[in-house]
Amino acid sequence: MTGRAVQFQVDGKPVPQGSMRAFLVKGRPVITSSNPNLKEWRNIVAFQAQGASDGRPLEGPVGVTAAFRLPRPKSRPKKDRYPDRRPDLDKLVRALLDGMTGPVFADDSQVCMIEVRKSYALDESAGVVVRVWELADSE
Repeated sequence: MTGRAVQFQVDGKPVPQGSMRAFLVKGRPVITSSNPNLKEWRNIVAFQAQGASDGRPLEGPVGVTAAFRLPRPKSRPKKDRYPDRRPDLDKLVRALLDGMTGPVFADDSQVCMIEVRKSYALDESAGVVVRVWELADSE
């Protein structure tokens, strides 16, 4: 039997996870992200993921495919298809997985298989196309 799957698309410029900063305020530790757009991006990912799911998080091990489309800088030749500059692919994935935690799966530690890529958006808008599925023992 095939497990459940969730597919969705998020339009807009993907935002990388970035680094976390810790400091003290009145003697208490405060942790914040170095990227001010991160929270909004993760909320948009969560909203789109929730709309594509049946309301129940996927169970057990899951696989993820994600294709990030980044806006092409005007300084880059049109023949360049793949960005070899920032943002780092692993940081894009971290932000995506954090946004899917809750609506798609209970914890991103469930992700056992992942296939991702980043390319420049051609005719389509910037964003990410995502598929998450429950892994069968035969996979």
